[in-house]
Amino acid sequence: MARYDRVSEALKREIGIIIHDELNDPRLGFVTIMRVELTEDLRYAKVFFSVLGQEEERKKSKEALDSALGFIRRLIGQRIRLRLVPEIIFYEDRSAEYSVRIEEVLNEIKELNEPKKSNRLHKKK
Repeated sequence: MARYDRVSEALKREIGIIIHDELNDPRLGFVTIMRVELTEDLRYAKVFFSVLGQEEERKKSKEALDSALGFIRRLIGQRIRLRLVPEIIFYEDRSAEYSVRIEEVLNEIKELNEPKKSNRLHKKK
């Protein structure tokens, strides 16, 4: 595993732990860290998260995460041995929502294309 991947995984794990165990902000919803993308020089980290809930809960969670950036970065500096602690930017990841919506649409299409069982029984008579 390359250093880039090890650092990304370590950041993902630690940020998740910090959010769930250290942050007590009531604005935070059920936040899950999906992935971390680092620049090649490991100075900047894009942290993609998802929030279970409605648009308002997602918005409040994003505000809470943005307000805790310095705290999270300081704890990462204490827990992970890096020469430079990367600057963190939080991005909302809605890929889970999209995949659920795609699955719903595919199921609707499948139901439309399936012949109805009642018609088959009726034709046999």
